[in-house]
Amino acid sequence: MAITVTEAAANRAKTFLQNRGKGLGLRLGVKTTGCSGLAYVLEFVDELSEGDEVFEDNGIKVIVDGKSLAYLDGTQLDFAKEGLNEGFQFNNPNVSGECGCGESFNV
Repeated sequence: MAITVTEAAANRAKTFLQNRGKGLGLRLGVKTTGCSGLAYVLEFVDELSEGDEVFEDNGIKVIVDGKSLAYLDGTQLDFAKEGLNEGFQFNNPNVSGECGCGESFNV
């Protein structure tokens, strides 16, 4: 089981964490929502919770809870700029379909 982070995503996350002034890393998870069923959640982590798995890649720690890991195993966290838009992208090999708006997915 693994979560990986591209260099671009790691650099962006490091900038966010430095500007914030604290944090162990980023929490990657899923929540039930949208028309396809699941959506990604990305937030700062200040302390670990019971059952958390910690993955470190390119100097960034990504923390995933046990329930979310079943949907996220093998995911690569990336960061991209396209014109005026920029943001984190999730390259998840477990996704079998996405909604038309791209906000949610199913496995």
